[in-house]
Amino acid sequence: MTAAADTTPRAKPRTTPGGHVPVMLREVIDALAPRDGALYVDGTFGAGGYSAAILKAAKCTVWGIDRDGDAVAAGAALVAEYGGRLSLIEGRFGVMDELLGARGVTAVDGIALDLGVSSMQLDQGERGFSFAADGPLDMRMEPGGAGPTAADVVNTMPEADLADIIFRYGDERRSRHVAHAIARFRGERPITRTGELAAIVRKAIKPGGKGGGRGASRIDAATRTFQALRIYINDEIGEISRGLNAAERLLAPGGRLAVVSFHSLEDRAVKDFLRVRSGDVPGRSRHLPEAPDTAPGTPTFQPLFRGTCRPSRAECAANARARSARMRAAIRNSAPAWSDAAEAGAA
Repeated sequence: MTAAADTTPRAKPRTTPGGHVPVMLREVIDALAPRDGALYVDGTFGAGGYSAAILKAAKCTVWGIDRDGDAVAAGAALVAEYGGRLSLIEGRFGVMDELLGARGVTAVDGIALDLGVSSMQLDQGERGFSFAADGPLDMRMEPGGAGPTAADVVNTMPEADLADIIFRYGDERRSRHVAHAIARFRGERPITRTGELAAIVRKAIKPGGKGGGRGASRIDAATRTFQALRIYINDEIGEISRGLNAAERLLAPGGRLAVVSFHSLEDRAVKDFLRVRSGDVPGRSRHLPEAPDTAPGTPTFQPLFRGTCRPSRAECAANARARSARMRAAIRNSAPAWSDAAEAGAA
């Protein structure tokens, strides 16, 4: 079920300086309902599309956060354009409450999150995210940051563990074939380029590198493996969980949360969080043994609509990235955040 339609005339979605149109921009703005004097967080700033739309919709203030320092640097022009209404922070949205708290901000009126890799990162072959453009096998969202690169993982991780990651985060049914092909190749020389890895994966899934004929998938055979490695290297599912908890702590009563996701793992994390935080937990059967409570706190969110909101057909036709997008949104109430309540009970 999607959010109710709004027939109010609107401006066309703003294209960012890099030429990218944010996915589900109108739906996100509708969910946040920006108002004058309010304070908003764009937790995945990217090229600033959501931030610019929020600032255009009301005389409000926005804090943009991005773990990619290149995105923050590129946002300087947008900061200048909005004259003090936009501030940028380099960091992870999983600790947005700490980042803003250090700057004197303890409550906000709305938070937008656009999960996963950004279009700009995919377009930059040197970042190592894309199998369509050859580059160094990196995939870290913080350029040159700490932590292992994709090359470190594919060249050193045990074959069985690598297969598990590819299956868990990529939903790749032939994950063992892929992991075995990678292990065989790296036994002769290290895998250092995205083009090399993509070719290995394609051959493992479709021997000879040819399509599967009638009924074959229209997506590139390397897609799921690249997705799995990126999610693992950047701990994206863990970051979503931390970010949702941080949003719960940071949003003021009546504050709104809008989250756009692009695949089932992301959406499931958001769905499960909002289901539990809205009190939508199944009742126990009297025939079952007692079990620990799964909802230690009172509900803190009310969903804006049931299920997800999906992009329009027109947007999907104009922007291929939108086809897998879905949005969930909710309103914060005045109940204490669960982590705060737990700490208070332990004191």
